[in-house]
Amino acid sequence: MIEFGSRVVLTVICLGLVVVIHELGHFIVARFFGVRVEKFTVGFGPEIVGWTGGHTRYAICAVPLGGMVKLAGDMMDDQKNQADEFFSQPWYRRIGIALAGPVMNYLLAFFLFALVACVWGVLTPSEQPIIGDVVPGLPAAQAKLQTNDRVDQIDGVPVANWEQMATLIHDKAGRPVRLNVRRPSEPKPIVLELVPQRDPSTGVGLIGIVPQIDKIKPGFVKSFSYAGRDVKMWTMQPLHYLSDKISHFEGPKELSGPLGIAQMVTKATKEGVSYVIYLIAIISTGLGLFNIFPIPVLDGGHIFLYAVEGLLGKPLNKRVMALANAVGLSIVLTIFFYASYQDIVRLHHGFWR
Repeated sequence: MIEFGSRVVLTVICLGLVVVIHELGHFIVARFFGVRVEKFTVGFGPEIVGWTGGHTRYAICAVPLGGMVKLAGDMMDDQKNQADEFFSQPWYRRIGIALAGPVMNYLLAFFLFALVACVWGVLTPSEQPIIGDVVPGLPAAQAKLQTNDRVDQIDGVPVANWEQMATLIHDKAGRPVRLNVRRPSEPKPIVLELVPQRDPSTGVGLIGIVPQIDKIKPGFVKSFSYAGRDVKMWTMQPLHYLSDKISHFEGPKELSGPLGIAQMVTKATKEGVSYVIYLIAIISTGLGLFNIFPIPVLDGGHIFLYAVEGLLGKPLNKRVMALANAVGLSIVLTIFFYASYQDIVRLHHGFWR
């Protein structure tokens, strides 16, 4: 029961943080453009504590999951044609307000990725020709290569680094090679023979080994370049994944909902604080990316509609906006229930154990 409670609390903190930061982006830019913010809440449901500052009601609510920003006149039917209302702003300002949420998520992710790199270091493949792991069933495993083995020579050619070793193996597809290996448990070098397997997609020789992983601390300045790399990686990876699934007409079975995120948070806490922070950065990147998708109801959908308004030079029809939002809400709910179903399936099959 205690473990379940801690899992819920950690999940709430992770999801709550990234959503509140998202809403804070909308809040800051709306205020900058002079739009009246009627309410800013942390959580949902009944207020636990609240106060009013200027025209804004600030509150902490009973359901501590996410938050909300209520802008004056952000629904077409509620407009009173006042200058400080959302829909009284030019279309490009409304785009700026909508875009601010995803931008804040990306800024949070960038900062957290940089924090982890600077304080705890980053995992990077070693340049040394030392085997970090062996893939079962491939030539290296069949030849009895082991983790921590160091390859000194390939067919009599001295090996200085991992890249050189990989190149020599790639060039030997389907032909026998002799490896001179130093093994920590053996007093003398040993010689192993194997035949690299030809990769059908690239034609190069593979034996099924991966490099040793080192942890390095890049320092304050260089940590930002690693943060940029991670932001790019966690943005492009989901896009490539979705593109592949769409092209093959497959469902995204790896999609995770709240239950899956809770399990990932639990796993991360067992690894340490840095893993939890890194996971929050991944979630923040995902939330920012998802909200940019041009689906009505999401920020990306609003951005698309306001851009169309700008191109047409006139406000969009209220019925068109209402229909677009209804369709968008249906899509978002479908994604949510599908992801939750996949979480339950993975839980049933013991994936998270």
